[in-house]
Amino acid sequence: MKYLSSLNHFFWKYRLRLLLGIIFIVLSNYFRILSPQLTGYVVNTIVQKVDVAIAAKAGNSFRPKEYDFFVYKIITVLDSKSFGERFFWSAMLLIILAVISGVFMFLMRQTIIVMSRLIEYDQKNQIFTHYQQLDTNFYKTHSTGDLMNRISEDVSRVRMYVGPAIMYFINLATVLGFSIFFMLKASPRLTIVALSPLPILAITIYLVNTIIHKKSQHIQALLSDLTTNAQESYSGIRVIKSFVQEKAMLGFFTQNSEAYKKNALSLAKTEAIYFPSMALMIGISTLITIMVGAIDVLKDPTHHSVGTIAEFVMYIQLLIFPVSAIGWTASMTQRAAASQKRINEFLQTPSCILLPGNPLQPALNKKIILENIDFTYPHTGINAIKNFYLEINPGAKIAIIGKTGSGKSTIAQLLLRMYDVDKGVILYDGVPITQIDLTYLRSNISYVPQDVFLFSETIEKNIAFGLVKAPTTAVKKAAEQANVATEIESFPYGYKTMIGERGVTLSGGQKQRISIARALIKNPSIVIFDDCLSAVDARTEKTVLNNLNLYLENKTAIIITHRIFSLLDFDNIIVLDDGKIVEQGKHATLIKEKGYYAEMYNRQQQQEQSL
Repeated sequence: MKYLSSLNHFFWKYRLRLLLGIIFIVLSNYFRILSPQLTGYVVNTIVQKVDVAIAAKAGNSFRPKEYDFFVYKIITVLDSKSFGERFFWSAMLLIILAVISGVFMFLMRQTIIVMSRLIEYDQKNQIFTHYQQLDTNFYKTHSTGDLMNRISEDVSRVRMYVGPAIMYFINLATVLGFSIFFMLKASPRLTIVALSPLPILAITIYLVNTIIHKKSQHIQALLSDLTTNAQESYSGIRVIKSFVQEKAMLGFFTQNSEAYKKNALSLAKTEAIYFPSMALMIGISTLITIMVGAIDVLKDPTHHSVGTIAEFVMYIQLLIFPVSAIGWTASMTQRAAASQKRINEFLQTPSCILLPGNPLQPALNKKIILENIDFTYPHTGINAIKNFYLEINPGAKIAIIGKTGSGKSTIAQLLLRMYDVDKGVILYDGVPITQIDLTYLRSNISYVPQDVFLFSETIEKNIAFGLVKAPTTAVKKAAEQANVATEIESFPYGYKTMIGERGVTLSGGQKQRISIARALIKNPSIVIFDDCLSAVDARTEKTVLNNLNLYLENKTAIIITHRIFSLLDFDNIIVLDDGKIVEQGKHATLIKEKGYYAEMYNRQQQQEQSL
């Protein structure tokens, strides 16, 4: 239960709804609990009408000290009427009491169940907001399926606690309170007899709940594995089909699904113990009550009546659902506790990227310095950058070249502060990156990642993604600069064309150029391109580079690539190898040095000539 205490601030937020819900539960059960007393009066009236001897011994037809004040007033009025009128008005009053109780029951659900939906909405937003604040390393060490499961399935189970479980628990407490109060007033001896099975029931509930809690935690973990398996299969369906691995993937899914099914069925069997246990205990209680009550009436009809037996049977019937719901409520609470524990694990996971207390907003179009930085990826332990020093002047065009795994993309990640360096400092206009407003920093840098990601939206919205609102003319201009406008306009719906998940309906080159257009439309101070033309042909590459030459004027540009772009006049070319700078300078200078860069350039020229 300690995990569920983190939900208390939601209850406080919706305290008015919760308070009204409790009031409506009490009122609903109050009017329900009057029915057994009125029914007992009717039964006694009928018995006395049929058996004059019993009527003579019983004296008054009702027990003023034992009935509720409201019922007492009703019976006082009815007793002055004829038998037929008493029976008719009693029936009408029972219907009216049922209607009033039903109205309050409706209001009860409209407050507490609606409150649970509002809490579910708030909690999902809370989790999603926290997800977006977590650093890149978190997403490299946690599966998407598990993230999805915690924000959907786990939150749904928590909702069952803040709504139905709370409602049924309060309902149980209210019904028990009213029933035991009036049962004790009517007959303490019969009350003890009727409620005697409850201690056995409580012990059963405690034992079964312990088992349910453990099984719920295990099932939620299995469900995360199943969701991850499904999500990866859907995302990688083209790879699965191309390698004809449908059967193998189905085998993995079936294996995970079988484990989930087996444990879910085991939990269902455990929960199933509750309901027959409830029915058995309630049945025994009813039989014992009727037997003991009948013996009392036969022995002493003056102080005991058949109506009292009828009352107690109705009290027991009123207790059937609330008491049987103990198991269900306990199960929902245990499941919610297991789910909330999983949710708390992520909500209590801090981002490794700490926001500054007094964030600064320096001019980003000034000098950038990467001063002797070192960086090691925390999830792999790979030392990607080693003692790296680089000065980037305002408006400079910098190329970072190197083979795969040399640390090129890591530089881009560090400049955007997706990670913090282990040693050294990154300065923008003399201000350390850790003191800069993170939103301001990333809003003023356009980044085209190596691994292009497009959303399941229109092409227009994908291009305008980085802006709050972008005019159609700006979207088209960005598409033209990225040399993808002609292809977009050839689609049946043009810029309104919906693209599949991750841009699956487009070619690799089209996705890359749409991603470039998305970066260009922001018109930022700094542009970082990370191997963004690897999927386009030579002719398209040439057109895009010519457009970039014009666009990048007066902007600081960092182009990361494994190819050498001779069409762009770079102010400085950085050659990386194993996280270190092995060469740097302008194109002509590096060619003269006949080092690593010259070797790469000659090899590239030979490959292009052979095509």
